[in-house]
Amino acid sequence: MENEILFRQAEAKDLDKIVKMLADDPLGKTRENYRHPLPKQYIKAFEAIQSDPNNELMVATLEGDIIGVLQITFTPYITHQGGWRATIEGVRTDESVRGKGIGTKMITWAIERAKSRNCHLVQLTTDKSRTDALRFYENLGFKATHEGLKLKLNRR
Repeated sequence: MENEILFRQAEAKDLDKIVKMLADDPLGKTRENYRHPLPKQYIKAFEAIQSDPNNELMVATLEGDIIGVLQITFTPYITHQGGWRATIEGVRTDESVRGKGIGTKMITWAIERAKSRNCHLVQLTTDKSRTDALRFYENLGFKATHEGLKLKLNRR
């Protein structure tokens, strides 16, 4: 990619494109509900993220077009001597730019952002079925040092 990729905080007008990218893969199709108008829970989540200084929903843009999204959450911990961690979630690139190094630039940006917030650790998860994503993160230096466990809760 010859042009510069810029990162900025997501805006409400970006939400449709963000949800579309989240839904545009085999797992996303089963978890997301991309339709018009967007379901209100996406708008509520966006507003909660925007109002929390320790949450950033970021978009990567190229020539003004959104080509990627990620969320980074900064969390203080009592462990590690009261250190902060950054958790990267919801990483997606637009189908039109996959395989062109955009994901690497996004994760590199997120790591630098974590350093700027004095985090001692960056963590992320990926579904075990996403073998390409796992390989991608390992190639960027991430190590599978822990077992992650999740418990799905029934929504009310």
